[in-house]
Amino acid sequence: MSTATKTAHNMKYRFLGNTGLLVSKFAFGSFVTFNTQNDFEETYAIMEHAFKNGINFFDNAEAYADGESERYMGKIINAGIERGLWAREDLVISTKIFFGAKMFSGGGGPNDTGLSRKHVVEGTKAALKRFGLDYVDLIFCHRQDPYTPMEEIVRVMNYVIEQGWAFYWGTSEWTAAEIMEACDVADRLGLVRPVR
Repeated sequence: MSTATKTAHNMKYRFLGNTGLLVSKFAFGSFVTFNTQNDFEETYAIMEHAFKNGINFFDNAEAYADGESERYMGKIINAGIERGLWAREDLVISTKIFFGAKMFSGGGGPNDTGLSRKHVVEGTKAALKRFGLDYVDLIFCHRQDPYTPMEEIVRVMNYVIEQGWAFYWGTSEWTAAEIMEACDVADRLGLVRPVR
């Protein structure tokens, strides 16, 4: 039995969009938390405190600290499992794909960003390796890609789900029209829509 089932807290949970997945009302984001700002034990204590207060939703992105944020969070997740703080099933882990893990350091090639099938597949596999996890619960398209056809995006996000690398896919900073287009394409092809 994990600590989540033993700890009393007042956290409220909501269904994530149109899914049956329950997430804490507050999520723990790692944009400026993980890299060189805090040492491992300090950051572990922050995530432990969040978890013990009912937060089950932890967010990251391949671009944060050029992938180091995912690596750092993954070490903490796995340490929490080893120390008996939580089980993997207690956590909802999300990451975002688009910018690549080398964009902000000036590295990477022409296909290391965007939402092409190549980048989404390779980027997702690289993110899972950095996390040290078999899957994430949710993967977001961090931005919309005007150069990749919507059908390619919808198909590759469904491929990620079919491979068991994520359970859901979603969007970040897409317009309502772009989300509607993705839903229309998914419906036409009989595929999973983005979480909305």
